[in-house]
Amino acid sequence: MSPVGKLADQLIVTYQRRISPRKGWRCAHGALHGGQPCSAAVRDTLARRGVVRGVWPTALRFVACYQAARMLAATEVRGVCCCGGIPIPFGFSRPRRG
Repeated sequence: MSPVGKLADQLIVTYQRRISPRKGWRCAHGALHGGQPCSAAVRDTLARRGVVRGVWPTALRFVACYQAARMLAATEVRGVCCCGGIPIPFGFSRPRRG
């Protein structure tokens, strides 16, 4: 793994160990589809493909997470997908009239 790849991997591990456990929710993609959260999926992608070749699949994963967040926004699920430092709010229910 290149020095940049090692740095990216270490940043993801730090996020997974220090930030993710404290935020209290999982990413929208993981919540909607199950499977790996975005941080684990991106880490796997970067390990397999490298940083340069992993940029496009990583961007696609973030787009998929954003789309999952939009789908979950119509439900009562609440939280924020925080993938790669990009917070994506989801599940903020609409105000009820009555």
